[in-house]
Amino acid sequence: MLWSGWGDPAKAVDLPDPVRKLLHELLGVREPAAPAATFGEVRLPASALPPSVLSALAGVVGAPHVRSDDDARIRHTRGKSTPDLLLMRAGDGSDAPDAVVLPGSHEEVAEVLRLCAAHRVAVVPFGGGTSVVGGLVASRRGFSGVVALDLARLNRLVSVDRVSMVAELEPGLRAPQAEQLLTGHGLTLGHFPQSFEYATLGGFAAARSSGQASAGYGRFDDMVVGMTVATPRGTLDLGRAPKSAAGPDLRQVILGSEGAFGVITSLRLRVREAPAVRVHEGWRFDGFAAGVDAVRRLAQEGPPPTVLRLSDEAETMVGLARPTELGGGLSSDSGCLVVAGYEGGPGDVAHRRDRAAAVLAAAGGVFLGPEPGESWAHGRYSAPYLRDALLAAGATVETLETACFWSGLPRLYDAVRLALAGALGSPLVMCHVSHVYATGASLYFTVVTAQTGDPLGQWAAAKRAATEAIVRAGGTVSHHHGVGRDHRPAYALEIGELGGEILRGIKERLDPAGILNPGVLIP
Repeated sequence: MLWSGWGDPAKAVDLPDPVRKLLHELLGVREPAAPAATFGEVRLPASALPPSVLSALAGVVGAPHVRSDDDARIRHTRGKSTPDLLLMRAGDGSDAPDAVVLPGSHEEVAEVLRLCAAHRVAVVPFGGGTSVVGGLVASRRGFSGVVALDLARLNRLVSVDRVSMVAELEPGLRAPQAEQLLTGHGLTLGHFPQSFEYATLGGFAAARSSGQASAGYGRFDDMVVGMTVATPRGTLDLGRAPKSAAGPDLRQVILGSEGAFGVITSLRLRVREAPAVRVHEGWRFDGFAAGVDAVRRLAQEGPPPTVLRLSDEAETMVGLARPTELGGGLSSDSGCLVVAGYEGGPGDVAHRRDRAAAVLAAAGGVFLGPEPGESWAHGRYSAPYLRDALLAAGATVETLETACFWSGLPRLYDAVRLALAGALGSPLVMCHVSHVYATGASLYFTVVTAQTGDPLGQWAAAKRAATEAIVRAGGTVSHHHGVGRDHRPAYALEIGELGGEILRGIKERLDPAGILNPGVLIP
């Protein structure tokens, strides 16, 4: 992963001429006055961990698996939000961990947690490093140091139960690795978020990830049937059966807990047969309201496509649903694009395509054929690379997401766009619906504007305004990015004071020294 941007540096993209023209003429974007810092220019604080603690950690996981060199510390600094990248591009490594520890087993994770609790060392569980909500920046106050607990060595497919269609996998597996291992058994998870190429299974569970094929496969938390968790107080082994009436489901305490309650060391996941057929196609609607009504009907009447996403007029006009071809077809009357995808056996795919086509056509949709859908599928992981190019060109560009019930969706959509416009002047605000349910859907916004002299302050003000609008309009603070540090104040409002007390009580019981990801999630 690129230390100051997204993904593989060899896949970096240049902005097409139409996009450069749009940025300059519509938004006034100009090249930054100063170039981004190089790797050697990153300013790191001295490691605060005493040599005795480093030695003790090495005694647990082995000396080669405790790293305090600049390379390891820089590459485990923060996540991949726009503020994170702006700080790294400015050479600010002030949030770097003091060391990176790579355990190789559940027992090693548990012993590292015990040791860190005894020495008052904060621990940040680290998977793919793809957080975009400040989920990888621990508070140092009251701690002798901070370590990043990198789970990359926990990367095995432990077992496959084809009778139950359950596979046990370790949390450090990146999604492509997991898919490759399961493909050898003719299976798939079906979880393909935009972070797919770099995020890990443990991160998916800890943040309640939702993949682009969620309409067909469900969210990641729907896939978790069991897990093993190391905490400073001991081990939790959760999930004896698919469903249970034996009290509240403690799996739900860990899912979405963002490393604040414990470290997931094993996941038992529902798997599916690998699809024989994959088809993606496009539909056009005259306006966003008509498109929303169509995808709602499809989600409620079913059976839904595996992938179902609707871009609003602005996102369709710019072509953001097809980032590798961005700017290739700008049009003032492009309407709204729906991408529908289908995976499964030939008969099932044919049935769901026919049913979806009938619903979409009856709602006013115009069939565009396979090209728009296949183009989206081809470039589905490319948008973060585009963000890097836009930042380098002098634009502030970021995303935010929320969700609500269908009846409140129009109000929420308008409220967020108005809030962003009020905070940023005349930004380009684009939106799509990418996760649908019978009762509601998510809204995913992308915002582009010209950078000011203080881009961090500029985005902080915009994010604050948008978050306040989400709360007032009845949306959730996050559908799938998580809480982290960025959403914590609004999350406190969402769950109320009593809800916050419950979370603080769980934290105190599982992590009495408060070493796990301090400052993240817990109000």
